[in-house]
Amino acid sequence: MKKVLITGANKSIGFETARQLLQKGYYVYLGCRDIQKGTDAVAQLHAEGLKEVEPLLIDVNNIDSIKAAREILGQKTEVLDVLINNAGVSGALPQTSLETDISVFRDVFETNFFGVVEVTQAFIDLLKFSPEPRIVNVTSGLGSLTLQSDPAWKYHQVKAAVYFPSKAALNAYSIVLAYDLRDLPFKVNVVDPGYTATDFNHHTGPGTVPDAAARVVKAATLGPDGPTGQFYSDDNAPETGISPW
Repeated sequence: MKKVLITGANKSIGFETARQLLQKGYYVYLGCRDIQKGTDAVAQLHAEGLKEVEPLLIDVNNIDSIKAAREILGQKTEVLDVLINNAGVSGALPQTSLETDISVFRDVFETNFFGVVEVTQAFIDLLKFSPEPRIVNVTSGLGSLTLQSDPAWKYHQVKAAVYFPSKAALNAYSIVLAYDLRDLPFKVNVVDPGYTATDFNHHTGPGTVPDAAARVVKAATLGPDGPTGQFYSDDNAPETGISPW
């Protein structure tokens, strides 16, 4: 049974991703920074008959928490097949380039960028023991430099001086990560789940959580012939599914 760790998985897209992977026969470590919320989420999945799941306390903003989670997971399994870096924050809005306080930049980058780097580095040893390791970094269409600079893009007017650069940085890191792991059987990709109705945007998005999670699951379950170092986005590129960086 393949094993997956999903950060920020006690609600929304992360939770639905856990549900869909459980339905596909994966064992899920449901990452959460509040263990009670994680326990409640696991109880809901158990009530649905999805038993191969347990909560894992991990705060991606806290390196000690990340190290503790790695130690705990290492006591439970010698192999991790999939890492989904799903935890993310938007930061206080609006965000202008000249007026947003630098503390907002630091807080958002701590979760959306530095947290991903630290979690990936902490769990890479377990991933290397998998015959088909997968890393999925959940990004946003707003992280595309190409589209952000295109006046014809449908979301061109949506500018967030903190959130947008944090996801662009995540994308850049993912490109280098895929390159560094190119000689191993890793598939490293970023996925834009689309403009989805969640707490993240006060449920204003037109997309559904199940559809968004399905995009993440698709990248997490790529076969050996699947691509690596790609930016998946059905929202930005409905014909090809691959967004420009």
